[in-house]
Amino acid sequence: MVFRYSSVVPAPRDEVFEWHARPGAFTRLAPPWQPVRLAAEADSLRDGVAVLSFPGGVRWEAAHLPERYDPPRRFADRLVNPPLSTVLSWTHAHDFVEEADGTRVVDKVATSVPDALLRPMFAYRHAQLADDLAAGARARAWSDRPLTVAVTGAGGLVGRNLCALLTTGGHRVIRLVRRAPSHPDERRWDPREPAADLLEGVDALVHLAGEPIFGRFTEEHKAELWDSRVEPTRALAALVARGGGPRVFVTASGIGYYGPDRGEEVLTEDSPRGEGFLADLVAEWEAATGPAAEAGVRCVQVRTGIVQTPAGGVLGLQYPLFAAGLGGRLGDGRQWLSWIGADDLSDVYVRAILDEDLAGPINGVTPYPVRGAEHARLLAKTLRRPSLFPVPGWAPAVLLGKEGADEMALANQRVAPGRLARAGHRFRYPHLEEALAHLFGRTEPV
Repeated sequence: MVFRYSSVVPAPRDEVFEWHARPGAFTRLAPPWQPVRLAAEADSLRDGVAVLSFPGGVRWEAAHLPERYDPPRRFADRLVNPPLSTVLSWTHAHDFVEEADGTRVVDKVATSVPDALLRPMFAYRHAQLADDLAAGARARAWSDRPLTVAVTGAGGLVGRNLCALLTTGGHRVIRLVRRAPSHPDERRWDPREPAADLLEGVDALVHLAGEPIFGRFTEEHKAELWDSRVEPTRALAALVARGGGPRVFVTASGIGYYGPDRGEEVLTEDSPRGEGFLADLVAEWEAATGPAAEAGVRCVQVRTGIVQTPAGGVLGLQYPLFAAGLGGRLGDGRQWLSWIGADDLSDVYVRAILDEDLAGPINGVTPYPVRGAEHARLLAKTLRRPSLFPVPGWAPAVLLGKEGADEMALANQRVAPGRLARAGHRFRYPHLEEALAHLFGRTEPV
């Protein structure tokens, strides 16, 4: 059986082919609902080998075929590793055809995998490719010079997406890691005492690292959240302030700044901070960039909302329940949920890096927040499942404690992206229904 899927992207063929040849292309195209991770990236579309990892230790080795390598028209790969290759056939040709309005991308897969499983995957891949190429064109309006960007937290949910978006966009990423480096584009980073030459040759620094916020709000957990964010940020800011390195310092932040319950108030970057642990933490976290800002370095703090991706975070926890037909609203469902798709968040970070007109805190949320009940309804609709099992309001406190439940699971924050709106920022998926449709491969490109 040969499966075929095609669509037209509004970009020249050479550009589309080159995008696929850059590091990060597989990460950008991998459907987020699939439990697959890239273990090794192919170093060449001509004859390289990509290794994928599935749960249970299953490996997928895709060898590129030199005899079918014809840039910028085609490349192809084949599943080659036994025992998987003995029970599953897979030869994938990627064709690129010039058309008047862009490039027709054609995927042809000779495989024993049923069409029903392939169609959502390729719908996602084609939409993602078109979105990324369009985002790249917008980014070149802010700066068309390739940059070297250092990133902490590059292995996290946000970091993986962002790093791949940067490298497919032609930038170099240096991952700052806390272990011994294993790659030329890694540098060892001590969060307390970063080395004096850590940022040598770096144009921009993105700081994403920090202990995951989700968890029971014990005194120990709160101390870990504080210690992993405030002092490491201050140490990096002091290093940046010495000069000779990054001209922009972009840090993660959170809408927890506004407090757990602001009712119907529309919250912009000019709104006063709220009360509570997360508000205190975010305020100190953002203030820790002070040494860099005082030295004249442009600093941006991305106050991130609830990130939407089935690859992790809140949606990653909800997805299995809703897919099994066991999902429902949380509490009374009236709380405002200020959200952003994972790729839109990566676009915000790219803009923060490149757009010299952005500085200070910016709200990393879409313009259209939803109530909790509406989020549950749309997720169930996207997955074609009922939404019949509401979670009572007291239940999150069993897992997170009352303070954690109030600050995270039941938070009521109606946040608007004021500064991004004034900058004319374009979101890929500003409405939740279309964002969820893309994230689960429910859209069909032209």
